[in-house]
Amino acid sequence: MDIFLSKKAQKDLIKVPLHIGQKLLFWITSVSTFGMKRVRLSSGLHDEPLKGASAGQRSIRLNKAYRAIYLIKSNGQIEFIEVIEVNKHDY
Repeated sequence: MDIFLSKKAQKDLIKVPLHIGQKLLFWITSVSTFGMKRVRLSSGLHDEPLKGASAGQRSIRLNKAYRAIYLIKSNGQIEFIEVIEVNKHDY
């Protein structure tokens, strides 16, 4: 399984605290090792589908303030994952 960071996500990762980037790396490693299906069962990352204008995308929580938004391509087959945004989420 290939996991790519978009240019925006790469820029966002430069701005976030180190532990946020490390948690994202942990998620990427876990998906590569165990597969998406098994990683989604972990409640710690709160993997969830997004709604509205972001329908079709999913997010994981890196902590209370930060989320990584990703998109699964190829008609639902988990072959290619792109992290498209990492941003500070307002609560």
